[in-house]
Amino acid sequence: MSDPTTVVLDDLRDEGDELDRLVGELDPGEWGRGTAAEGWSVAHQIAHLAWTDRAALLAVTDAEGFAVEVEKAAKAPDSFVDEGAEEGARLAPAELLARWRDGRVQLQNALRTVPPGARFPWYGPPMSTASMATGRLMETWAHGQDVWDALGRTRKPTPRLRHVVRIGVRARDFAFAVRGLAAPTEEFRVELAAPDGEEIWTYGPENAEQRVTGPALDFCLLVTQRVHRTDTAIQAVGPDADRWLDIAQAFAGPPGPGRAPKGAR
Repeated sequence: MSDPTTVVLDDLRDEGDELDRLVGELDPGEWGRGTAAEGWSVAHQIAHLAWTDRAALLAVTDAEGFAVEVEKAAKAPDSFVDEGAEEGARLAPAELLARWRDGRVQLQNALRTVPPGARFPWYGPPMSTASMATGRLMETWAHGQDVWDALGRTRKPTPRLRHVVRIGVRARDFAFAVRGLAAPTEEFRVELAAPDGEEIWTYGPENAEQRVTGPALDFCLLVTQRVHRTDTAIQAVGPDADRWLDIAQAFAGPPGPGRAPKGAR
């Protein structure tokens, strides 16, 4: 039986490699193409991934150094992410690409060599090795989606979406808390159709009264706030489940602005 941590680390590597193959072929001018994130180009998206990978590496290898970065973020919660992306986006595309590639390799190496049971500080709750890798995969997939969309390309969903689904489900209570709302006291049943169209990924008790169903891809787009709820086939049964779909987020930090419905763009 495969070790779960090794599986997610391998999938994180593959997720990055897939995006790398896309942007590695771009002309320098295409790096400046705008994405759905306001003010962010393709370069900003890759720069953000490079910046966050470096932050993760610091969290894994130097907890005291990472604490300093958290203090900086706390002083400028509305701008520190944009500032990191802006700094990287000013680099020449070849230099930015090299920086992102180097950071991914270093983070992979660090996560594969930490002691079993290790936990690392983060902008949200502390992370295990598997959780850190899952979070990085989720962000790589989500920001990669912005890049694919900006370039007018369509990518085939993969079983790696299971990791994004899992973090989205586990972040349910956080989505409520970060908005100052009381989290539901009961568990939900989540049933999502896998990309292969055959398997159903399930979470929560089978007899739960409140339920969320639909395609796994749509759920991933929703919890990473890459699409408005009305542009998905995700369905909710129960008032709390319905409310969750309005505010769901799989990422740490303050609530994101989300995306407008397609008809409103």
